[in-house]
Amino acid sequence: MIDITRLLCGKKNEAEHLRYPGDSSPQRRAPAVVVWNCTRRCNLRCIHCYSESRDAAYPDELSAAEAKSLIDDLARFGVSVLLFSGGEPLMRRDLFELGRHAAEKGLRPVLSTNGTLIHNGAAAEIKSAGFKYAGVSLDGLEKTNDRFRGATGAFSQALEGIRQCLDAGIKVGVRFTLTRRNAGDLGGMFDFIAREEIPRLCVYHLVYAGRGSELIKDDLDKSQARKAMDLIFERTEELSAENRPLEVLTVDNPADGVYLYLSVRKQSPARAEEIMRLLRINGGSGSGVSIGCVDNAGDVHPDQFWRHYSPGNVRERPFSEIWTGDDPVLKGLRNKEKMVKGKCHTCNYLNICKGGLRVRAEAVSGDIWAEEPACYLTDEEIHSQRGQP
Repeated sequence: MIDITRLLCGKKNEAEHLRYPGDSSPQRRAPAVVVWNCTRRCNLRCIHCYSESRDAAYPDELSAAEAKSLIDDLARFGVSVLLFSGGEPLMRRDLFELGRHAAEKGLRPVLSTNGTLIHNGAAAEIKSAGFKYAGVSLDGLEKTNDRFRGATGAFSQALEGIRQCLDAGIKVGVRFTLTRRNAGDLGGMFDFIAREEIPRLCVYHLVYAGRGSELIKDDLDKSQARKAMDLIFERTEELSAENRPLEVLTVDNPADGVYLYLSVRKQSPARAEEIMRLLRINGGSGSGVSIGCVDNAGDVHPDQFWRHYSPGNVRERPFSEIWTGDDPVLKGLRNKEKMVKGKCHTCNYLNICKGGLRVRAEAVSGDIWAEEPACYLTDEEIHSQRGQP
């Protein structure tokens, strides 16, 4: 996750301690964030859903008692944030009970939702249960989003949910996944969040997992990705200059940090030095390191996109034991700089990118350690002056 507002405009936010814990901080054993797909059921059928969710009952999901045991273990282990995801988490009847339990144990519970079910007092319940943040997925303006969601009216329902959360005092962010099908809406999404006074925009790069695997041909090419990033930088600076309380982040492609650094270095070498320092602390792709996942049935994954691989199940061993065990994939992910191949291996910025998303490389090549197919940096850029101040 690349905090564009922090790096480009120097504005700190409440997640500073998670993304930039300090040069002298000891190596964490526990991931800072665990994504829990608390249910796989969803009222929508999005075309890029990594969990391939649908509106159906899924057997063998963790019970309330099992979920509380998981939460207790995560709290003891030192996890900071528990992200309740899905499917659609609001379709889990005991969601608020479990969110409250997480908050009582000292975790920061946050919510990833499509927003369409936040009505009839749901926002007040979300607030009361201790959820500090709701990330609402909108993949474009109204017509585009509804095509992605497979449901007419999904945008207007989600917008109403966003407004109700804001009125209830819950911080809200919009989650927007870039593809060729919706890149034309990117500028409009900045206008939208400014108009609605939404304090956060997370722009995700497409990950080739679940139904997202069917959209590889619709991913941005290198020139389109660079154009999108240039627009993100420009609009972030514009909104920051207006003193809006806004965070803009990009997710699932650490090359964004390198591209930002190289862009700033052309005009302001001193500012670029600070960006490089923060990128080193951030550490690039966090799969299997700073982020982990537990799915609806209790299987542990290096992140939410690795549903095809699991080193263990929390019904058999606690998450903390699985995470600190001898699993070869987790060990490799924690030593990516020695494992990655091709352009990633020879890149002068491997120390701040860590080779991008390994699950995306595997989806294209069949090799976890192959070069990142979504890297849009040129050969000249990756072999330019090593990322040292």
